[in-house]
Amino acid sequence: MNRIEQKFKSLKAKNKKAFIAFVTAGDPGLRKTEEIILALEKAGVDIVEMGIPFSDPMADGPTIQASFLRALQKGVKVQNILDTVKRLRRKTELPIAFMMSYNLIFHYGQEQFIKACRAAGVDGLIVPDLPPEEAVDLRALAKRHDISMIFFVAPTTVEARIKANTKASTGFIYYLSLTGITGTQKAVSSSVVKHIQHIKRFTDKPVCAGFGISTPQQVKEISKAADGVIVGSAIVKVINQNKGNLPAVIKYVSFLVDALR
Repeated sequence: MNRIEQKFKSLKAKNKKAFIAFVTAGDPGLRKTEEIILALEKAGVDIVEMGIPFSDPMADGPTIQASFLRALQKGVKVQNILDTVKRLRRKTELPIAFMMSYNLIFHYGQEQFIKACRAAGVDGLIVPDLPPEEAVDLRALAKRHDISMIFFVAPTTVEARIKANTKASTGFIYYLSLTGITGTQKAVSSSVVKHIQHIKRFTDKPVCAGFGISTPQQVKEISKAADGVIVGSAIVKVINQNKGNLPAVIKYVSFLVDALR
């Protein structure tokens, strides 16, 4: 049982939901990313999803794409990010999952990458462009090294695919609360709660919702059914607008975390 699974077990025992925060590794800098993650933990964040910069990401909207570009322009590479996680592990046991394109894993080498993640202290992988049936080898390697592989279910996903993706997922299932790319939205569809409840008919694993969530009201609404809420673009935007200023970032994140509790 890795840190992600332990976290959900602990939260369930307390009848609480998980708050998952997305940050782009290396924006505005890797040392600042390290500081932000430690501050997020103090603000009540349960799990951190680290976006690994890539030139052609799948599903990411303009806010996260721009953050990836800023990080890439500063020369941020996968190995630098693994080294950052290794430094973080000297200070925190906060669960960390990488959100990344498969191209980066393929280039690094699947087995070498999984071993490097294990050595650094990475707990999970979210690979949007790799469906379960194409991830057999990677899933086996991840299982061997106790790293969660997290797959998606979307509002348009048919039942056969829901069954396949929830069965393949470890750690939690990532439910997309909207169709399309990442980014904030003014309101969460009223069907989101119903969709999450439908997914739970096929699995007893935690289901966490992300994409488009940015306000306390949205967090409250989605947490009625979801086991966790994921906020990404809104946090990345606040980090960029405030140049990584910790008090401003933590004020915003605490606002959302309080809504969940």
